[in-house]
Amino acid sequence: MVQPTSPRQLVVVGGGMVARRLVDALRSRDVDGRWAVTLLCEEPRAPYDRVALTSYFTGRDPDDLALGGQELWDDPLVTLRRGVAATSVDREARTVSTSDGRVVPYDSLVLATGSYAAVPPVPGKDLRGAFVYRTIDDVAGLRTYVESLRTEVGRPLRGAVVGGGLLGLEAAGALTALDVHTTVVEFAPRLMPLQVDEGGGEALRRLIEALGVTVRTGTATAKIVGRLGRVARMEFADGAPLDVDVVVFAVGVRPRDELARESGLEVGERGGVVVDDACATSDPAVWAVGEVACIGGRTLGLVAPGYTMAEIVADRLLGGEGTFPGADRSTKLKLLGVDVASFGDAFAAEPGGLEVVISDPVAGVYKKLVMSDDARTLRGGILVGDASAYAALRPMVGRALGADPAAYLLPEGAAPAPAGDLPDDASVCSCNNVTAGAIRCAVTDAGCTDLAGVKACTRAGTSCGSCLPLVKRLVTTELEKSGIEVSSALCEHFELSRAQLFDVVRVQGLTTFSEIIARHGTGRGCDICKPVIGSILASLGTGHILEGERASLQDTNDHVMANLQKDGSYSVVPRIPGGEVTPEGLIAIGEVAKDFGLYTKITGGQRIDLFGARIEQLPKIWKRLVDAGFESGHAYGKSLRTVKSCVGSTWCRYGVQDSVGLAIALELRYRGLRSPHKLKLGVSGCARECAEARGKDVGVIATDHGWNLYVGGNGGFTPRHAQLLAEDLDTETLVRTIDRFLMYYVRTADRLQRTAAWVEDHEGGLDAIRAVVLEDSLGIGADLDVAMAGHVDGYEDEWAAALDDPDTLRRFGSFVNAPDQPDDRLAYVSERGQPRPATETERADTGVLIAGTTLEVRR
Repeated sequence: MVQPTSPRQLVVVGGGMVARRLVDALRSRDVDGRWAVTLLCEEPRAPYDRVALTSYFTGRDPDDLALGGQELWDDPLVTLRRGVAATSVDREARTVSTSDGRVVPYDSLVLATGSYAAVPPVPGKDLRGAFVYRTIDDVAGLRTYVESLRTEVGRPLRGAVVGGGLLGLEAAGALTALDVHTTVVEFAPRLMPLQVDEGGGEALRRLIEALGVTVRTGTATAKIVGRLGRVARMEFADGAPLDVDVVVFAVGVRPRDELARESGLEVGERGGVVVDDACATSDPAVWAVGEVACIGGRTLGLVAPGYTMAEIVADRLLGGEGTFPGADRSTKLKLLGVDVASFGDAFAAEPGGLEVVISDPVAGVYKKLVMSDDARTLRGGILVGDASAYAALRPMVGRALGADPAAYLLPEGAAPAPAGDLPDDASVCSCNNVTAGAIRCAVTDAGCTDLAGVKACTRAGTSCGSCLPLVKRLVTTELEKSGIEVSSALCEHFELSRAQLFDVVRVQGLTTFSEIIARHGTGRGCDICKPVIGSILASLGTGHILEGERASLQDTNDHVMANLQKDGSYSVVPRIPGGEVTPEGLIAIGEVAKDFGLYTKITGGQRIDLFGARIEQLPKIWKRLVDAGFESGHAYGKSLRTVKSCVGSTWCRYGVQDSVGLAIALELRYRGLRSPHKLKLGVSGCARECAEARGKDVGVIATDHGWNLYVGGNGGFTPRHAQLLAEDLDTETLVRTIDRFLMYYVRTADRLQRTAAWVEDHEGGLDAIRAVVLEDSLGIGADLDVAMAGHVDGYEDEWAAALDDPDTLRRFGSFVNAPDQPDDRLAYVSERGQPRPATETERADTGVLIAGTTLEVRR
């Protein structure tokens, strides 16, 4: 087939999630560059995650909602035009006119204009203080209004959300996050009437009201009354009034089909561009996807069917024959912290349905499965309060469960369906339309051997992430079927995993490597198991890391309690808790650096690194620093590094809490805590987030009512944003929660596993971890508290202890026969007034300074 000399032109109108998916899908498959894409995005920003819009209230940076990286927009065949709307379509000329006066030609056009928020014809809907909830700008406007009004009136605010569906409860969560007492007003007799039945709605209502939100169902809003031009009161059809300061309309959406109407395309009776099962409109050069598309006689307001449509159009543009398989209207959300899931024939609308229901009002749980009349085939279900079984149940819709249906609902019998029982065509990831067969092929055909590889290959679990536990089980099952042993063994010398070994050592009170390997391992150990056991023993507070045979377990850095540099010298990093240091402390560090000729640098962790120390100098340097009141910063260990902070309310006019004080307290509490990987914390004194807390393993952000706690963030090769674990905690609860999170991580994470990967791999993900540390779901909370208290009480500065031990100090010698002789292979040149390691070429230069020469010559 002869390819065209220049790519054909595809214009995509719309800048939402589905539009981005279409562009991404097309470019990932169009290896020959047959299509050049222009995306007209009416909003002033690139497509973002509208589903996670409420998370904007935990921080003010819209970039946090960005979908993917910049790579797609850097593609030379992709043009993203932000802040540009399509104003008309000339189908005969095949051009699109835009709001900036341009005319863009197309060979194919895709309408992905989405929908707009519907507003009922209620008198007063245009008053100041009345909002819709659809875009980042809507959310930003709501937040700005609430904050300014609270300052103006000087009292707590009252708000109302008109609509008790998915969007309404999201909006209620947003108002609650802004500390507005909220009432949800729903015309239907229950909340979320399209997703849950009467029993589920009642359970949801109890859970929502327990969070301080008032719920009024079966209520119609008659009008909104204003005062001074802004919202002041709502009046209902039954005559009852409600004083409010802000109203959010969240009654649904309507397709944005005006371009299609004006250009003469066929539209549905209730709106939406009519398309066939290939997502083609009445014009073969025009397609429609997402919420604007009317397919099968209806529009679909969920992102998963929109993603499917995007994939189909990408396939068709490249000559494929993809067709729409039908809408998966399954939903799993956490609304106001409450799990809600609905899938399949949730209302037993098909004849012959058998409902299996478990309702526990005390526990706040409602679960229902809809089965065929022989109780064998799953048709659908509703889960409220506990949706942990959703990932395993949803792919089984239309298939035999092979077990007592109640076993999937009862906590003690809620073992998920074996991954091996899922047929290849069962959808596992509805967001990205990935089947069980595709995941199996990623293992057997593409050679993926872990969850990260399968995610990269198939995109399963890369959107909402709810399917990850099931994906992981599928990968493990397929590896085992392929004859690949899936072992959690630490190494060839220990069949136990790190977490299992940690528990064995803890429970049996073992204190040496010799007795551990004698009881539970074989051989003499290796470079994998020795440092791990050294770390476990240090985590359990069994003694100094260089005491006795423990010294032989340490890796390069722990071996001398300093970080080895590329020229063979070491860095010295004294702890500076929270970045706070006295002038006397700064002078002491400066004098040490000057006297030993060290390179100094302030780090991103708010402390000072001293580079170029020789091994025999380390005890002398640390003697000076310890005498000045400093202690080890543990930059060499898999342990707590720093707790970064802004200045907080002490100095900053925006600060709402004392972030420095908390950062210092946390750093002093967790200093020396040995863990599977390094730990970094951050504390910000307000939502401006100057301490970058959400890029840390544990991040704390101040609120007017306490602290929000984030976990599982990191920089490095694969940067991760931390996820919200809990909100508005008082300081005592915050510290206890961090205690339990860290100690649970220390006990159960794999070797060299960062907290982000641990959270992702943990069965049940962050929700399960939240249940452990906040609700004590495993009954180990007291044990974790005691363990952390033991660490705090037993802390001893490693360098101060080493200076008091002659046996340890004998380790710090440059040569066995001449321990105080400088290593003459260390050579330096001066750059920007400080020494740095010389290159091979520079070593021949007479200006190079050799280690051991006097300070005057070196400088």
